[in-house]
Amino acid sequence: MTQRTLGGTSRKRKRTSGFRARMRTKNGQRVIKARRQKGRQRLAV
Repeated sequence: MTQRTLGGTSRKRKRTSGFRARMRTKNGQRVIKARRQKGRQRLAV
């Protein structure tokens, strides 16, 4: 079978761009804050 594009495991996705991963760093917190201000429904993955 051929591989579909854009593979990746959900564990990796969560660990790198999940909410708790974002909150761990100062810059990540800025990301969440910016998304809150913009009014995003989903702040993180």
